Amino acid sequence: MAIIAERPVAPAEPAAAKPTLRDTGPAALAPASWGTVYVVTATLLPPDRPLLAAALRALPAGLLLLALTRRLPHGSWWWKTTVLGMLNFGAFLPLIFFAAYRLPGGVAATLGALQPLLVALLALPMLRVRTPAPILLAATAGAGGVALLTLTSEARLDPLGLAAMLVAVGLMAVSLILTKKWGRPGHPLAMTGWQLTLGGIVLAPATLLFEGLPSSLTTANVIGYGYIGVVTTALAYPLWFCGIDRLAPASVSLLTLTNPLVATAAGFLVLGQTLTGWQLTGFAVALTALTLSQTLARPKN
Repeated sequence: MAIIAERPVAPAEPAAAKPTLRDTGPAALAPASWGTVYVVTATLLPPDRPLLAAALRALPAGLLLLALTRRLPHGSWWWKTTVLGMLNFGAFLPLIFFAAYRLPGGVAATLGALQPLLVALLALPMLRVRTPAPILLAATAGAGGVALLTLTSEARLDPLGLAAMLVAVGLMAVSLILTKKWGRPGHPLAMTGWQLTLGGIVLAPATLLFEGLPSSLTTANVIGYGYIGVVTTALAYPLWFCGIDRLAPASVSLLTLTNPLVATAAGFLVLGQTLTGWQLTGFAVALTALTLSQTLARPKN
């Protein structure tokens, strides 16, 4: 594997980045695919193994992308990749799976919907970008819509699960801002492969130490791990990083609202879950907020 020096892709000016359908469409596919992880975890993966799920999601996908791109980081991108790999995968993934095992999906989704507001807050000191008021209102409405869509009166609030989810949301917000600030060197597949591999290298020994390996895996388990590794990781994250390149921070962060929308639709279609009138209202509010946030940021012809 050669170390190929490429000219870094300079970070775009966030304030000038205006989304088009060509930009938002592919980028939205990433969080939309992440919305299916809840159903896959519930139906195909073995229970109570967040580290194993995180390691098998990150390391095989990272090695696959490295084999395809045959590029390694160079210069300062060694430490930048390490930081981003830990934020996006080494720490984020186990926290997400830990929260998923301990919290109802509605609580996790509602906390995740706070990410656009956190990104808007961090963008001002870290990127010197002020998020327009209409986008902030859309982010607030989106979080409220997700709460209506996913929260129930019976939702249990596990303290460790809440802490894990809040930290995970914070890590993803920081990684989005840093990715926007630093830009990326070369092809997004290579950048994704570096981060996944470094994150997986940390997760693999942690899995062996704290969880161990299961005595056996069923066919359903293998299909589930293959799906989250290929579809929701190796294919989704390059699209996500391209979206970060091209869109303003708050605009790309608001695309994560597709996650709970898809998760709810998948639960309805696959798990036979029912939807109340309040949930349908929340779905409509969140979808409207997502659509308006991208329309408001789009340049007029």
